[in-house]
Amino acid sequence: MIVRMWRAVATRDNAPEYRRHLEQLVLPQLQELPGFLGVTLMQAERGDRVEMVVSSRWESMDAVRAFAGSVPERAVVEPAAKAVLVEFDDHVSHYDVALEAGRT
Repeated sequence: MIVRMWRAVATRDNAPEYRRHLEQLVLPQLQELPGFLGVTLMQAERGDRVEMVVSSRWESMDAVRAFAGSVPERAVVEPAAKAVLVEFDDHVSHYDVALEAGRT
């Protein structure tokens, strides 16, 4: 499994807008892609801003490329998302999952 990590920052007022964008517009599109396994949005308040980290899970780098294109390290940020973000990373990081564990 591949985890794709991306970071962005929004104002406190716009952070819920980004979540709505991700949940209502982006997620349904991702769910149609072969190899997409899921997404997690994490948030932390940083003064008057909200830092967000999006972690998506994929079956393989081929599945990531089908979503992101020939340069999978380039972030895919739609104009509607850019409109509510103060800053965002242009690039993402990919990780091979070496261990995933839960409570036994």
